[in-house]
Amino acid sequence: MNPKAILLIADGMADRPLKELGWKTPLEVARKPAMDRIAANGICGIIDPIAPGIPPGSDTATLAMLGYDPSKVYKGRGALEALGMGLVVLSGDVAFRCNFATVDKDLVVLDRRAGRIANEDASLLSSKLQRVKLFKYPDVKFTFKNAVQHRAALIIHGPKLSTAVSDSDPESDGKQVLEIEALDGTKEAQRTAAIVNTLMHEFHEVLKDDPVNKARARRGLPEANAILCRSAGTVSQMPSLQDKFGIESACIAAVSLIRGVCRVAGMKLIDVKGATGTLETDYQAKAKAAVRALKSNDFVLVHVKATDVASHDGNAHLKIDATEHVDEMLSYIIDHADMASTYLAVTADHTTSSRTRNHEGDPVPVAIMGLDVRRDDVTEFGERTCAMGGLNRIRGIDLMSILMGLLGKTKKFGS
Repeated sequence: MNPKAILLIADGMADRPLKELGWKTPLEVARKPAMDRIAANGICGIIDPIAPGIPPGSDTATLAMLGYDPSKVYKGRGALEALGMGLVVLSGDVAFRCNFATVDKDLVVLDRRAGRIANEDASLLSSKLQRVKLFKYPDVKFTFKNAVQHRAALIIHGPKLSTAVSDSDPESDGKQVLEIEALDGTKEAQRTAAIVNTLMHEFHEVLKDDPVNKARARRGLPEANAILCRSAGTVSQMPSLQDKFGIESACIAAVSLIRGVCRVAGMKLIDVKGATGTLETDYQAKAKAAVRALKSNDFVLVHVKATDVASHDGNAHLKIDATEHVDEMLSYIIDHADMASTYLAVTADHTTSSRTRNHEGDPVPVAIMGLDVRRDDVTEFGERTCAMGGLNRIRGIDLMSILMGLLGKTKKFGS
């Protein structure tokens, strides 16, 4: 028997108790027979993705849950976002995570996501932005590409660049777009800030008069007339999962950030038709792809974004619905994978509060089911119930070692 493992991460699925739900969390309210089955037939616990009380990003949390220490390998989100979109980020490049946004004439942000602009509109606008010329910096080139809805990536190519620059994104509506500034005294940081500020100005000039935005305005939709930049980053050099554990691994995710994390971890990226990274994603198609991927891989990561989207929108009932769809995915996997040789784990990468609409530093539940897992007495998957499980409270970086230990892929320490 060649044991294998599937790890399903429901982005932001963990939450805090809500008054409108009778002081239960959306996960506690949701109908989730498959998750409860995994909990009842496996071992449970709670995870601090980074450290107790520290709100993690999805990038750092996923790195940790794949067994990497983010404090050592994390070089900024921008490069991961770009890599996940299939772009090339070379040593010395600086990449940014970007949003299409709606601003007024004074550059006050009206909508940081431009109404979650449709992919088709974002693609048309991106093609126009890619043709912008940086006459002031002839030795600099750039790549701009949209991803899902409002998300995009920008890569600056050229000499003497630095990631030590601030963001232009004010992080909330009603505030003015920020000037990007150097975060240290180096000429490289000052040059990079000046380049990106120039480019953002040129982008705004193109977008505000573009026919796509004029058409959006006529339809009563927010105009995507600005680009917000944040999370400057560069490529990280780190060992692959093959190097660390000697495994073949695959990633099933639609969100470019997670695909980028998995790409730097040396995982195969599997495209799934209908997987969108939105609330309208094809959950079952991803579950079917996971079962197929297990035939040629030792480890498969399945990522679902919908639970996090509902959280950031402050819609607890939509989050319950998305959680129930995730449970249906797990049910399919249980019914169609060879559970005699498969370990199945489910968790969240972080807590996203449906009240604050932000990532929080609360721990997340985890459950692992498999043939010879030491079962505990937990019978329901949830933030509070899993805290009573046999795994107790672990760090995000511990999860992969636990899974690889079950697969017999970890090495003895000592004699």
